[in-house]
Amino acid sequence: MKVGILGYGNLGRGVEYAVEKNDDMELVGVFTRRDPGSVSVRSGAKTYHVDDLPNMKDDIDVLIICGGSATDLPEMTPKYAGMFNVIDSFDTHARIPEHFSNVDEAAKKAGKIGIISCGWDPGMFSLNRLYSMSVLPGGKDYTFWGKGVSQGHSDAIRRIEGVKDARQYTVPVPAALDAVRSGQNPELTTRQKHTRECFVVAEDGADQEAIRQAIVTMPNYFADYDTTVTFISEEEMKRDHSGLPHGGSVIYTGETGEGNKHVIEYKLNLDSNPEFTGSVLAAYARAAYRMNKNGESGARTVFDIAPVMISPLSGDEIRAHYL
Repeated sequence: MKVGILGYGNLGRGVEYAVEKNDDMELVGVFTRRDPGSVSVRSGAKTYHVDDLPNMKDDIDVLIICGGSATDLPEMTPKYAGMFNVIDSFDTHARIPEHFSNVDEAAKKAGKIGIISCGWDPGMFSLNRLYSMSVLPGGKDYTFWGKGVSQGHSDAIRRIEGVKDARQYTVPVPAALDAVRSGQNPELTTRQKHTRECFVVAEDGADQEAIRQAIVTMPNYFADYDTTVTFISEEEMKRDHSGLPHGGSVIYTGETGEGNKHVIEYKLNLDSNPEFTGSVLAAYARAAYRMNKNGESGARTVFDIAPVMISPLSGDEIRAHYL
């Protein structure tokens, strides 16, 4: 299966690692909006300018799009779904229905598969919310993220005028987490579940107060949370915030019979958010390839894809070792 990577930031490098671990995948090339000669690819894969993509429709089975959800993916994924089987990690939850519709239209016209919002949330966490609700109808689901670096939120801050670099940490509120795990079924607002901590390197002469206001009022990202913004130097950023850890939990509480309570929890502790997300993207790229080979087209999410479609193993092997 021939894979292309569009975008070579943290997520693109994570996908590169994942492709190397899958024997049924080959990295055809990395595509960038920068000068290809200025991009050093760790694996030695060939680099191309993004404008070369239309000329390579026969060379790539699945294009994994590694852009940001704020501005890149809403444009890129529908565009390239008109040329390739594609997959992205679009994570602006409020805009997923709109994004799905746009990708679905483009992919169907081209006879391709477009898998959107694939990663761990949305993605693996989404599956666990749906599984839990289906098994224990009428219960409550809670999702806690962090403490960890959110790539999408950090990228959204970096798009603000005057910002040179940024890291955003999502932090669960401990009291809320404890109340859910104990089965209290609390009613929690968005603000009561998480806080957001932003560390920003501003350009020389930038208006820091304007940057702060742009962050804390940003819809879908920060406006609904208690958000702190701390301005730091480039040296502090490199020293204290160079890693990209993340994780979190999906917790679901429900009842059966005469008041028997059940708590389901799916938890992730990730040393590298982009490398784990890249691994999920690579697995689902396999599904996109297989589904299109079977004659399917249009947009899909993780809800639409059977587990066997993402596994490199045969059905016999899966049943023998994982059932």
